[in-house]
Amino acid sequence: MSLNDTSLRVAVVGSGPAGFYAAGALLDTQLPVEVDMIERLPTPWGLVRLGVAPDHPKLKSVSKAFERIAAKPGFRFFGNVDVGTDLSHADLTRLYDAVVYAVGSQTDRRLDIPGEDLSGSWSATEFVAWYNGHPDFQDLSFDLNVERAVVIGNGNVALDVARMLALTPDELAPTDTTDPAITAIGESTIREIVVVGRRGPAQASFTTPELHELGDLAGADVVVDPAELELDPSSEATLEHDTNARRNVEVLRGFAEREPSGKPVTLRLRFLLSPVALHGDGKVESIELVRNRLEEKNGRLVATPTDDRESIDCGIVFRSVGYRGVGLPELPFDEKRGTVRNEGGRVLGDDGEPLAHVYCAGWIKRGPSGVIGTNKKDATETVTHLLEDVQAGRVVHQEGATAEAIEALVA
Repeated sequence: MSLNDTSLRVAVVGSGPAGFYAAGALLDTQLPVEVDMIERLPTPWGLVRLGVAPDHPKLKSVSKAFERIAAKPGFRFFGNVDVGTDLSHADLTRLYDAVVYAVGSQTDRRLDIPGEDLSGSWSATEFVAWYNGHPDFQDLSFDLNVERAVVIGNGNVALDVARMLALTPDELAPTDTTDPAITAIGESTIREIVVVGRRGPAQASFTTPELHELGDLAGADVVVDPAELELDPSSEATLEHDTNARRNVEVLRGFAEREPSGKPVTLRLRFLLSPVALHGDGKVESIELVRNRLEEKNGRLVATPTDDRESIDCGIVFRSVGYRGVGLPELPFDEKRGTVRNEGGRVLGDDGEPLAHVYCAGWIKRGPSGVIGTNKKDATETVTHLLEDVQAGRVVHQEGATAEAIEALVA
């Protein structure tokens, strides 16, 4: 059946930024298109709602753009529908002319070190989801009545975790942090937060505004050891062409020059250290770290462990070393990359050829990288390829793909 007879019906699985940008690109085309967005949770917006730190409301304001997309003719939202449980991939390909998977990266990368599963060892993913009110994580209980917390990672999520732990009750009160999290953080006995990165300050992946605002915390002094800011020649050369790295190092050097003002919490930024083990009798009591040196391998600087080790007493550890995609039933998955196997958003079968009518966008397509806006270009590329397949006759309207059919099955 041609598109002259009826609308192209597309399912977008996942309602984060990539899913909404894909829906927007589809609904802005000249072709008649209807989009059903299918989401496992009852609410949309993905990590914008459940991953962005609650003290960063401006970042969440992008949801207004998603609201405008949702208001377009032809858009419908189905919440509380889990693809893989309530609906299968086969159901979607039968009831839609095309399917775009935009399910993100749903789990965290592990450190794979001894003691990682001790009580008090958490993924940053769990903590972030808990204080943001993700329904899957509200039964967790974080023991914040410890002297020192360690955050492993040098990205924005690691800084989010460290900053949230350091916020005072007055700073937390106006945010949309959950009430149990505000209470737990406000009553915490943590007096030192140590953020540990495996590479040097020039390779840290946090953005400068995120780093800079640590210096404005009401209840925490930021401390950096000047010796850990001494750069090797390759890192120094990086600063000439990497604006973000240069600005980060400038901010860090500014922190290193500050005298502590006596605030109740110390937030310490450490570099060139990797965790090798967590120790404790049933729960985390210390973390063992190895000192790294940077070596150039295949054109990039790699952290290589030395024989120098140190141990830090701590009562809780948060692992923030990246997100990882989870395979979906019936979809080809690249285990090494943690993504659906694809080329430009066209999902590829085992023979390397595109699967008919199946696409992906966002982190499940490219891996967990970029900022919220990165997903717009990513989703637009996927939709462009989908529409090319429509024009070439590889995607056509199926007679059984109706709005009523999916409603009946979901009901």
